[in-house]
Amino acid sequence: MAQIIFLLLVVGLAWYGYRKFVTDAERLSKQRRRNEEERRTGATGTLVKDPETGEYRLRREDE
Repeated sequence: MAQIIFLLLVVGLAWYGYRKFVTDAERLSKQRRRNEEERRTGATGTLVKDPETGEYRLRREDE
């Protein structure tokens, strides 16, 4: 019984690690495409409209 629990724990940790890896890879890929587009166009940042105030601001890293 202990072997089954240990195996399930290892499989669960491996699955969690894989999902974390894929999520980080997608985030970095999106960020790299955005940076490449900014470099190509010569922009120093991307503006986004704040829905609450209606003002424009630079896009933050976590968006």
